[in-house]
Amino acid sequence: QVQLVESGGGLVQAGDSLRLSCAASGRTFSSFAMGWFRQAPGKEREFVAAISMDGGRLYAESGKGRFTISRDNAKNTLYLQMNSLKPEDTAKYYCAADVPRGPDQRARRITRVDEYDYWGQGLQVTVSS
Repeated sequence: QVQLVESGGGLVQAGDSLRLSCAASGRTFSSFAMGWFRQAPGKEREFVAAISMDGGRLYAESGKGRFTISRDNAKNTLYLQMNSLKPEDTAKYYCAADVPRGPDQRARRITRVDEYDYWGQGLQVTVSS
């Protein structure tokens, strides 16, 4: 069992920055592929960023150049640094973890919701105009 707890959200103004954190417990953090997703009311949950076990990163076009995903394996924590926030970034943000099913998974960056094994409860980010 893996537990994920997000923190760091809140209300900010357009142009501001915010850093989200996701603390993991229950299994060795370095063995997870991780990702961030977001969901606005009335919309599907969408991919934001992913990071593989070996640190490879992948971003959705919406956040490319503004968002940075990172991980601190020593602290079992995933981060999402969000800069130059826009009102359209307003959503509930979720972190997710995947436990690999086999070998040769260290470079895997997962973008699909249905491929992740564990999810946090979500964290609201609101960006005012």
